[in-house]
Amino acid sequence: MKSKDVCEVTYVHKASVESARKAIRSAETVLGVTETFRILGDPTRLKIVMALAKEELCVCDIAALLGMTDSAISHQLRLLKNLRLVNFTRKGKMIYYTLDDEHIEDLLRIAVRHVSED
Repeated sequence: MKSKDVCEVTYVHKASVESARKAIRSAETVLGVTETFRILGDPTRLKIVMALAKEELCVCDIAALLGMTDSAISHQLRLLKNLRLVNFTRKGKMIYYTLDDEHIEDLLRIAVRHVSED
């Protein structure tokens, strides 16, 4: 018995397939996007990114906000930094983290809007 969400006949729409093929990026880009979503798929890292979308924060601030140790937050920030999702600035003895660029905030805003829609 066939599922209702599967075609009843086999027919390949070649023009549509070719058009869709152009939308698929290089293997390197696909892997990069996959890794970005994998990193953001962790609730702690996602909370860090959400907080940094609103406010520049140091490790101590983020640790207090999330109820975690400075060491645990530093580890998460290192992972986010390696994927260019966050950046830091030294101000005297303090290091403050921000989102790397507006694209990260755009990605977050779109994802939040998507899950919030009815």
